[in-house]
Amino acid sequence: MQGNNLNPYSAVRDPVSLPDTPGVYLFRDQSGRVIYVGKAKNIKKRVLSYFRPASDFPAKTAIMMSRAKTLDYILTGSENEAFILESNLIKSHLPRYNVVLRDDKQYPCLRLDIKEPYPRLSIVRRIKRDGALYFGPFSSSQSVRNTLKLIDRLFRLRKCRSIRLIKRSRPCLNYQLGRCLAPCANDVPVASYRKIVDKVRLFLEGRNRELLGRLKKDMKRFSDQQAFEDAARVRDQIRAVEKTIERQDVVSQRMEDQDVIGLAREDAIFHVVILFVRKGRLTGSRDYRFRDKGASDSEIIEAFLKQYYHDEPFIPAEILIPVPVDDVESIKAWLSDLAGKKISIHRPLKGKKVRLVNMAVSNAESFLTRGGKPEEEDLMELARSLLKLRRTPSHIEGLDISNLQGALSVGTVVSFREGLPFKSGYRNYRMVDPEGIDDYGKMSELVRRRFSSGNLPDLLVVDGGKGHLSAVKKVVESFPGNTMPEVVSIAKAGEKGPHGTDKVYIIGRKNPLRLSKHNPVLLLLMRIRDEAHRRAVTYHRRLRDDGLKASRLDLIPGIGPKRKRLLLKYFGNVDAISTASPQDLALVPGISRSLAHDISISLTDETVKKRGERADNS
Repeated sequence: MQGNNLNPYSAVRDPVSLPDTPGVYLFRDQSGRVIYVGKAKNIKKRVLSYFRPASDFPAKTAIMMSRAKTLDYILTGSENEAFILESNLIKSHLPRYNVVLRDDKQYPCLRLDIKEPYPRLSIVRRIKRDGALYFGPFSSSQSVRNTLKLIDRLFRLRKCRSIRLIKRSRPCLNYQLGRCLAPCANDVPVASYRKIVDKVRLFLEGRNRELLGRLKKDMKRFSDQQAFEDAARVRDQIRAVEKTIERQDVVSQRMEDQDVIGLAREDAIFHVVILFVRKGRLTGSRDYRFRDKGASDSEIIEAFLKQYYHDEPFIPAEILIPVPVDDVESIKAWLSDLAGKKISIHRPLKGKKVRLVNMAVSNAESFLTRGGKPEEEDLMELARSLLKLRRTPSHIEGLDISNLQGALSVGTVVSFREGLPFKSGYRNYRMVDPEGIDDYGKMSELVRRRFSSGNLPDLLVVDGGKGHLSAVKKVVESFPGNTMPEVVSIAKAGEKGPHGTDKVYIIGRKNPLRLSKHNPVLLLLMRIRDEAHRRAVTYHRRLRDDGLKASRLDLIPGIGPKRKRLLLKYFGNVDAISTASPQDLALVPGISRSLAHDISISLTDETVKKRGERADNS
């Protein structure tokens, strides 16, 4: 960050004194909550454009400015840095007047770590900048599993889940099924394995013509060497690749990489579809849904470009858009810097590229229709009315506690925006006090810790009854400010529940609300409550299992925290350590041959004992 005599992150009282440099500005409301984040090449010029009569603004901007009370800014070294910071701040603060890209589906991808001598393919849902190759996204878990199954059958990469290849005395069942080369047990040269990895990479990148050329050369070579079994295996690979090519639609004869973006809208609902064209072939798509009452088509596309490509590991050379974008030149320069190559963002007006954009728009219209038309009465407005809330709850969070007889208590927070899950807002907490079984105390602690991180929601949904509601209400009232979240609680109905439905409690009402089991507001509250409960139980179970597994190492003399950390880092998990030979264990720094022998004996004896216990129980 650049700075001058002013603090680079400070409230602005005199806009004329702002610097003429790139940066990010943040409007805050009366309670200090960030309501809008913007990027500017020239902060002074951009901010001064807001200080005009309200009649000069669109309705959405006029409302925002009427609620904005303070302005902060952060200086950056360049406009590209401002793009990155803007995207990070939007994800962090979820400002009310920004268009926020939300991807609740967490599309699966395939990960291939080419830094390893013997890489393996794995299915992941989070892309990291760790030097590995990511392929996808795939439209569904089924499609990625089918692709992985095909690659397993054709190319036989290793399947073992350990990060590093662990040598074994004999191969696993995958080798017997012809799905793995078993470099863990067989002598597979790294160079030979690398050639297979290169073919897998060509297949996943859609470079199937190039892959076919290589396979045909391999088949001829094996045939000339009279290695007919190997030639037959390569022949099967060729047939499978040719079938894959037949299923892909050719949309460009120029063999280019493109992303084609389509947009459809109905009232305040927008649907964006992005089509992936790789080497001239349509390989997949992805879709997003937005709700924004005052946004224009251009604003939606601009927000999508800036937020979507911020985290994408691969950016194609050309991006086709359906509507013009004001800041397109700056976005092109930023994306070119991210990708390390020239990126073109183009709105075609004629020719084949217009037909591609129209195809993406048709897909967006189809998704919009499939998702159903908005209800005549907006769900969030209906929630405000039924729950007697002061304002429409666009941002709702659900809270829950999980423990085992008071021990290992955890709390979770799930976040919903406009009635849909917002996974970036999910949080887990390890409870500290109080000890023992005290749900009210633990819920109070959870709320206090959640409030300390800022960016508070409009509404809290508590899993529990009137007691839980009162406990949370006391904590909320202890915080200063007039814009604290409102609170409701929802409890599962017992035999005496009203109409047999879950009970909803609101502040100021003695008895629960009587809502029919099909009421959309009740269904929304139940969904939030169930999501918080699911996450709390899952987190608690994971910590409990991790504790049990870790204790297996803690019981071995000579294994302290440092050596345990080294073992887990090297092998990945306790199960992999228990199956490793003493020779493999001795490869870990700090593990002597004698200690490796003790570890192997201790974990093997425990494993055998547990298997015997399971057999006796069965």
